[in-house]
Amino acid sequence: MEDLHISDLHEESLALHAMHRGKIEIRSKIPLKTRRDLALAYTPGVAEVCREIQRDRDLAYRYTLKSNTVAIVTDGSAVLGLGNIGGYAAIPVMEGKAMLFKEFAGIDAFPICFEGYHTDFVEDVKNIAPVFGGINLEDIAAPKCFEVEEALQEIGIPVMHDDQHGTAVVVLAALINACRVTGRPFSSLRIVIAGAGAAGFAITRLLRCIGYDRRACVPVKDLIVCDTKGIIHRRREDLLRNRFKYIIAHETNPHGRKGTLADALEGADVFIGVSAGGIVSPEMVATMAESPIVLALANPVPEIMPDLAIGAGAAIAASGRSDFPNQVNNLLGFPGIFRGALDARATRITDGMKLAAAHALADYVSAPTATEILPSPLDRGVVPIVAAAVREAAEMEGCVRRIPD
Repeated sequence: MEDLHISDLHEESLALHAMHRGKIEIRSKIPLKTRRDLALAYTPGVAEVCREIQRDRDLAYRYTLKSNTVAIVTDGSAVLGLGNIGGYAAIPVMEGKAMLFKEFAGIDAFPICFEGYHTDFVEDVKNIAPVFGGINLEDIAAPKCFEVEEALQEIGIPVMHDDQHGTAVVVLAALINACRVTGRPFSSLRIVIAGAGAAGFAITRLLRCIGYDRRACVPVKDLIVCDTKGIIHRRREDLLRNRFKYIIAHETNPHGRKGTLADALEGADVFIGVSAGGIVSPEMVATMAESPIVLALANPVPEIMPDLAIGAGAAIAASGRSDFPNQVNNLLGFPGIFRGALDARATRITDGMKLAAAHALADYVSAPTATEILPSPLDRGVVPIVAAAVREAAEMEGCVRRIPD
């Protein structure tokens, strides 16, 4: 593993961004050297292209950048671990995401950063949609992120909140292979999730198959979710103010357990953390079932450091960090998911497409081990495999747009 010191990275990152004035740029695909070049690419030739698209909007996929372009949309309300820092301060992260789209999936992505005070956020996103083949929602705080994503599902192009579904897809893949390594039946797992925000909600829905076709998805039977107040259960009155936590309460914790995160972890097979650093101790891991699976994904400091989890008895430990084995990184998910969706000309990203992505990612590791349940995020073979599975799922589900040749 590379030796990465945070203090050095901070200074070097500032210098890097200042040197390049950002990380991405727009380049022309065609030369503009002659008057004919100009006439073909712009006026008067471009007028005929406009008329064709006016006649049939779907021809924008043939004649414009729409077929390979994703908008990375944020209001800056939940950026990294920095919180609500606003649209301006979110630009470097969205630029970075655009760079990853291009580098790993060949997708042209562009940051669209709104200030969080916008009251018509959904309408703003709808109004920019004509330019793009897909919308990647990013770093939008819960519960607003759920409402925004839900409201944008019928705009005719794929919309996905990566903090929710990208995370859930990669976690499911990691868990599938962790079960293969430890010999546990997936459906029998006792799982505890710390964090009921965007990622926690999506992971919960995926593992419990809430809204998913149960013929293609095997739900775990015993799952408990904890937030900062402890175990989420049906009798907690504060849940009435948050309908998403209310859903969690009614779809998890079948035995009505109450108490703290430490109480929830007793006897659990799996811990999944998408919350805050340092909230799980080695003593808590030691109370889990024999040889448990610990996915501590808070960044930059996980709920428990992987080496401490292993020392406390975990058979497998994963984190979001690149300096430990088993990095659970959204980079393993979103480029391939959007590549497949764009290639299929999908009108949305369905639950079936997410499941296909997760299983393709898991199966890509032909012989998983305790220190390799996922491929490296830098493995260039991941995106084509995930994209092919997503495209096939989109076509099977019939949510594709047929563009005339």
